[in-house]
Amino acid sequence: MSDVSARTLIFGFGYLGSRVAKLSIQEGDEVHATTRHPEKLDLLARAGTRPVLADWTDRRTLANLPEVDQIVICVSYDRYSSHNRFDSQVGGLRNLLHVIRPQTKICYISTTGVYHQLNGTWVDETSPTHPRRDGGRAHLMAESLLNSLRAGTNWTILRLSGIYGPNRIPRAADIIAGKPIAAPQRGFLNLIHVDDAARAVRAVFQRKTRRLYVVSDDQPIIRSQFYEEIARQTGAEKPRFVTPEAYSSVSMRSESNKRVWNRRMKRDLVPNLRFPNCRSGLTDLLHSLPDR
Repeated sequence: MSDVSARTLIFGFGYLGSRVAKLSIQEGDEVHATTRHPEKLDLLARAGTRPVLADWTDRRTLANLPEVDQIVICVSYDRYSSHNRFDSQVGGLRNLLHVIRPQTKICYISTTGVYHQLNGTWVDETSPTHPRRDGGRAHLMAESLLNSLRAGTNWTILRLSGIYGPNRIPRAADIIAGKPIAAPQRGFLNLIHVDDAARAVRAVFQRKTRRLYVVSDDQPIIRSQFYEEIARQTGAEKPRFVTPEAYSSVSMRSESNKRVWNRRMKRDLVPNLRFPNCRSGLTDLLHSLPDR
């Protein structure tokens, strides 16, 4: 008898996908992982996965995907791609859904960017969604596509807040170097440590779940307080803020101002986060930096 727990396909072996793959391997899964780049196949193999060369914008590359029990879809948009965001995120998902067996469990990684709220209100799975940016619009369209093409099958959507973790602490290098931060001081940040996000993904396949969850830590934080916490923990000077350029990506991202309520996630998926707030996460990350 095989000692494999499940056959899992990670479609999109990026920052989150690589963590989910590692956790899945530790828990006994046979893990397959995709990349669009032949030169990265060896990297995937060294990570303990079975590499698959696949590009969801090219149907021909999806013809021989491995037969698996469950699939995590966490494909990030490549701004340098020849495809626009909607052709990639929505069209690519459509291509993939047409080749996945109906019995395959799906976990689709979406974003809290689908929410439009600007007044600091709390949002959850029941809140209205009228995204202002193309990223949120594309993910919302992809969610709708999943609902229409896979009705009656086993799938779950996770709307993730901003992911941080090892080698991904927003603006940390600038704050340590004393550079000004081009961002508003006000407005809430909603974050989730990558390890807790990976645990939420795994829980989707291990427990009885609903269709939709927001994934965020327990304590949204004011933007200025987040950067000040980095400065405090690293001994850097209190950060200085400057107004970002109008219509820049930073300016547009900063327009959002809501607080994500994770009660459903805590009840069904991850009752106890390793990093319930970004202060605890930053303590773990910043105190393990090589020069500290």
